[in-house]
Amino acid sequence: MTPPIDRRTLLAGTLASATLATPALAQSFPLPQGFERFPIWPGKAPGGERVTVQEVESLRRPDSGPDDGVFAHVVTPTLTLLRPAKPNGAAILLIPGGGYTRVAIGHEGYNIARHFAQAGYACFSLLYRLPADGWAAGAEAPLQDAQRALRLIRALAPREKFDANRIGVMGFSAGGHLAAWLTSRSPQDSYRPVDSADREPIKAAIAAYMYPVIQMEGAFVHQGSRTQLLGPNPTAERMQAYSLDRHVSAETPPIFLAHALDDKAVPPENSLAMLAALRAKGVASECHLFENGGHGFGLVAPPAAPAPWPDLFMAFAKRHGL
Repeated sequence: MTPPIDRRTLLAGTLASATLATPALAQSFPLPQGFERFPIWPGKAPGGERVTVQEVESLRRPDSGPDDGVFAHVVTPTLTLLRPAKPNGAAILLIPGGGYTRVAIGHEGYNIARHFAQAGYACFSLLYRLPADGWAAGAEAPLQDAQRALRLIRALAPREKFDANRIGVMGFSAGGHLAAWLTSRSPQDSYRPVDSADREPIKAAIAAYMYPVIQMEGAFVHQGSRTQLLGPNPTAERMQAYSLDRHVSAETPPIFLAHALDDKAVPPENSLAMLAALRAKGVASECHLFENGGHGFGLVAPPAAPAPWPDLFMAFAKRHGL
């Protein structure tokens, strides 16, 4: 009989594999100072036998700075860590948006991480695979990465000196859909375990869905996200299956929602539908609807941005133990 392998030994192997894989990461721009990036999978991501796309990073806008990049055709999913100078014992998984066609790692990753690291949170920004790039898992490829990332963050808690039971998940736009997919449904494994980190539960203490894509059916759907996720002509059953207001569970953690009423890309009715579903299930929740801000406001400076939502979120997080 083979003797059991110690959990720390297995985890050390996982992190060593990530370190060895780092030189293969496709990266057009240097990481901002203080950030550390590592792959979430030991070796290649699962189900890539027919993937032929090439990962590319570009600027989010023509006038963007070098740390405001977006990734398309992600081949190597990663976490980018920013450690706090004064840790508060908690961590946040940040899931940027991009309509499931790209990942806005700068605007809704690095930029948000700087703010919450100043408040003491260890911040992990997720670069996840996109559903239309030929992965065997199809629509489930982003979910595989999100589940793996959350488990890996939990496994890293002892090393990074935060509490594995004090991890929040925050997603933006299509990343809000992925965050809700990860946290609001009853957890179901989307991939086969690859190492000891996958013994960790798919569990967060709280979650925040920022101007999220929630519905995949009806008048308020974001067509671009649905097409990338489900194809141009999804069945009614598939649209219902990926409309996350339909799948809130008793295991859903407390949820913070924020949306601008003048959002022309993802209507605020998406957040309202999720709020109604959370209330129907008795899930602790808080929703802020701002007069202005448009879509993707992130941490844009006033007056373009709405009220200081990070302060509202941190007050909510404090009340719920994060």
